[in-house]
Amino acid sequence: MDNIEALSPKPDEFVENKSSRHPKGLWVLFGTEMWERFNFYGMRALLTLFMVNSLLIKEADAAIIYGGFLALCYLTPLLGGFIADKYIGNRFAIIVGGSLMAIGQFLLFISASTFSADIGSAKLIMWLALFVIIFGNGFFKPNISSMVGSLYPKQEKSKLDSAFTIFYMGINIGAFLGQFICPYVGDVKDATTGVRDIFAFKWGFLAASIAMVIGTVTFFILKNKYVVTPEGRPIGGLPKNNSTADFEEGESQTAKFSGGFLAATVGIFVVLFFVFRYLLVGELGFNSVEMGQMIKGIIYPFIYAAGISLAFLIMSSAENKIERQRIWVIYIVSFFIIFFWAAFEQAGSSLTFIADNQTDRNIFGWNMPPSMVQIFNGIFVVLLAFPFSLMWDKLRANGKEPVSPLKQAIGLAVIALSYFIIAHNVKDLGSSGLLAIKWLMLLYFIQTCGELCLSPIGLSLVGKLAPKRFASLLYGVFFISNAAGYALAGSLGALIPATGDKFKKAQEIGVNLQDVLDKKVTLTTEQVAAFEKAQLPLHNPTFVGFEIHNLFEFFMVFVVLCGIASVILGLLSPILKKMMHGVN
Repeated sequence: MDNIEALSPKPDEFVENKSSRHPKGLWVLFGTEMWERFNFYGMRALLTLFMVNSLLIKEADAAIIYGGFLALCYLTPLLGGFIADKYIGNRFAIIVGGSLMAIGQFLLFISASTFSADIGSAKLIMWLALFVIIFGNGFFKPNISSMVGSLYPKQEKSKLDSAFTIFYMGINIGAFLGQFICPYVGDVKDATTGVRDIFAFKWGFLAASIAMVIGTVTFFILKNKYVVTPEGRPIGGLPKNNSTADFEEGESQTAKFSGGFLAATVGIFVVLFFVFRYLLVGELGFNSVEMGQMIKGIIYPFIYAAGISLAFLIMSSAENKIERQRIWVIYIVSFFIIFFWAAFEQAGSSLTFIADNQTDRNIFGWNMPPSMVQIFNGIFVVLLAFPFSLMWDKLRANGKEPVSPLKQAIGLAVIALSYFIIAHNVKDLGSSGLLAIKWLMLLYFIQTCGELCLSPIGLSLVGKLAPKRFASLLYGVFFISNAAGYALAGSLGALIPATGDKFKKAQEIGVNLQDVLDKKVTLTTEQVAAFEKAQLPLHNPTFVGFEIHNLFEFFMVFVVLCGIASVILGLLSPILKKMMHGVN
């Protein structure tokens, strides 16, 4: 802690003690978030592999379920933020959210313990577990982020980029621990045969549950002593106890939404839901019962429609031009963040499947579990978060710090670069070649640099621009851009073409899979049934009318999407800077 020093601190800066620039409450929130991310990322590393190998769910459906689950985890912060802002406060919301997530992880432990006896019941328990985790995350996530911003008095808001980068390091220490320990105990393969122990996933889920209990108890014990204002008043208490000191001068202390705007919001939501449903699945009714289609046709439209309609509702409560323009900046940046997370969150689906099926994971004689490959992101964030924090501080001191939207445009460009590199390294793999793990390590290193330009800076931007009376709700809007990105990640992850393991399975059936995909042969009824049982594709996936034949074309989708988004956001940055009215 003592190493996180202020660079040339000013006399009016809040300094809690002589050796630290940041208040001690930051470290309490740092630790609480660390254990929560251990819980979440540890589970995330195992989830799709558990669905495919233990619950026998197809890879494409697992990717869509994974995307829908993550998306809802970042949609419910709107509800959790609203309830906290209006009724229960940040503190109680964090305790409720942490408890729910611990329960949800334990339900996954039960599902992974019982699937061999009754796979149908195990699937139902898994759905219940994901439902509980989704709502737990909704209470937890926006409120702990909001509390970080509340730790600093008005004259100290310039420290938020640095504070959120430090906070983000806590997130990724937890991610690192979760992505190491949970796969280590839960993703186990026989060293000789390479056969996965499908009964070991339960131990990873149990470890995640224990971590969440530790985080929640830690916050409960330390909150009253350290999570306070410089004057000693509790941060994140009941909204009815807020004082005028908690708000900007002249700012309303309560968000007010008129009945007319509430009714209009509901109408906009309903219309947009069916518009997005038609665009995604090509129907307005509810005829499909296939799981992947249900998620794409119900959950994804719900997320997209909710984000736009609730953004409209919040804007209706803006009180002046400056406030309105600052909220617009949050919305515009949030839109572009969708493309970043759509690419970044391939880690838990398509990149995990590639690591499992077509990557040489040998590191100095040790065969790394495929679910553990994601760990490199956490490692690199832990190593780079502090240098990035110092870099922003030095650039700010020299008057050369980029405006926040430009930082995020750089992040998008960097993630496009990472996929461009990996695309060219899979170009000549064919159906039997293996990707060297060093290229996935490089991909995660480059993506981490992009993440540090974008994600903590986005959290900081909301903290600077959001009116206090609905700060948590605007954090929820920011997180809904993550939700939309994760939903898009699920749809794009389902586009992954056949990897080497699929060609081997087809050979065992006596069929050349490439001939099937190229439409050179017609399968018999028995062969189609065998393909279905082995979860093999009958055709190549398509994206906006283009057929994806191989991994090179798959990865280039992300290069194009993130590259275009980066250029547009970069061009918009000067305009957004003016709309921020002095906030950088």
